[in-house]
Amino acid sequence: MAKNPFYVYALKDPRCKPARPFYIGKGTGNRAWEHQLNIDDSEKGRLISDIQSSGYKVIHTIISDDLTEEQALKIEAELIAAFGIISQGGLLTNRIKPNPDNISSRVKLNIPGGCYERAQMGLNLLKSAIVEFAKANPEGIKNSDAAKYLGLQSDYGGGSKDYLSYSILGLLMKEGKLERTGRGKHKSITD
Repeated sequence: MAKNPFYVYALKDPRCKPARPFYIGKGTGNRAWEHQLNIDDSEKGRLISDIQSSGYKVIHTIISDDLTEEQALKIEAELIAAFGIISQGGLLTNRIKPNPDNISSRVKLNIPGGCYERAQMGLNLLKSAIVEFAKANPEGIKNSDAAKYLGLQSDYGGGSKDYLSYSILGLLMKEGKLERTGRGKHKSITD
């Protein structure tokens, strides 16, 4: 199990041979895949739309993982500097080129020993419960079902935001344990 949650990733255009990176980022969890869920009107968003309109899927490459935030920021900055951003004659649709000299000042959180490991153990228990719930319901389950029936509902500031169950469903799809059907339900694809 990784001890550090950050990774650095590249989004690549599969229409080029070899596939060409068009965005470099750092993140945790499903960050690398979120760009396709929320396509914006940026240069990156328009390129993702073009790739999908051509019948292709964006390639996601995890370049390095098990990183601290500071390590991820430094690698991201180096890669963006190496490939360059389009506005300065490079390849990447990233809007800005990070300044490596400011990285240490950006990382301000202390993570006490054992916190990450306990969070990952809890996450594994939640994922296991959701997979079991999906297996018991072969027609599939919705995010709202997981939130309601497994007690994962949130009441953030008076509004119900079931982001926890939605995030876990996303992780399970990424891991190949669930698939989303056309009816907004998620079905188990594991034994």
